[in-house]
Amino acid sequence: MLVRVLGSVAVHLQAPVAGPLLKRPIKDIDVAIRRGSRAAVTELLTGAGYVPDEMFNTLHGAQRLLFYDPNQRKLDVFVGEFSMCHVIPITDRLEHDLLTIPLAELLLTKLQIVQLNETDQRDIYNLAYHHKVSIGDGSGIEGDFIANLCAKDWGLWRTSKATIQRCQSNLAGYDLGAEASGLIQERLDVLWTAIESAPKSAKWRLRSRVGDRVRWYGEPEEHASTQ
Repeated sequence: MLVRVLGSVAVHLQAPVAGPLLKRPIKDIDVAIRRGSRAAVTELLTGAGYVPDEMFNTLHGAQRLLFYDPNQRKLDVFVGEFSMCHVIPITDRLEHDLLTIPLAELLLTKLQIVQLNETDQRDIYNLAYHHKVSIGDGSGIEGDFIANLCAKDWGLWRTSKATIQRCQSNLAGYDLGAEASGLIQERLDVLWTAIESAPKSAKWRLRSRVGDRVRWYGEPEEHASTQ
C-alpha cells in the first residue's frame, strides 16, 4: 500500500529544512491512497489510535475517508482522486515522490479552489518560490502536466486562471522583497504560458462556448476543505 501526503503538510515537507517562505498553521493531515487500499489504510490508522468517522466513511468511502486522533485532529484520506471544486488525479503517480504526491498535483489541489483563502494562497506562493516550473524534463513543478490536464477540462482551466491571476494580484500585499516576489511572479507566468499554449481538446472547446453561463465547478462539503 502506497500512502502519500498532500495539503499543507506536503507543502512543508517540500520546503527547505528552514521551512517554507511563508509560514502558516497546520491543522489537519491529508493523505492519498490508490483504490483498493481502503481496508489496509483503515487497519493501519485504527491500529495507530485513529477513530473512523463511521457515517462519513459509509457514505463517501469510495472516494474519501475521515479519521480523528484522540485530540480530535482530522486525518483525511483521498481514495483514487482528489475531488473538491474539480477532480484531480492525484494517485496515478504516487511513486514519483517518497513522501508527498507530485508537486504538479499538489499545486493543482490549490489552483482548483474557487473560493481561495489566504492560507491556500500562501501554499501556492511557497510552492512557486521553492520549486521551478519545468516544461518537459520532469523536474520541479511539471508545468506541462498541469497544462495537459487543463487542456482537457475547461472548468479546471477557468478556475486555475482565476486563481493564478488572484495570486499575482495579491502578491504585493506580502512583504517578501523584490527578489522573492519577482521569482514567484515569474514562475506563475511560466505556468500560465504553458497552460495557455497547450492544445485544447474538442471537449474543452465545446465547453468554452458555454463559458460562465453555467457553473463550471463543484461545491465541496463544509468539512471537506484541505488544510
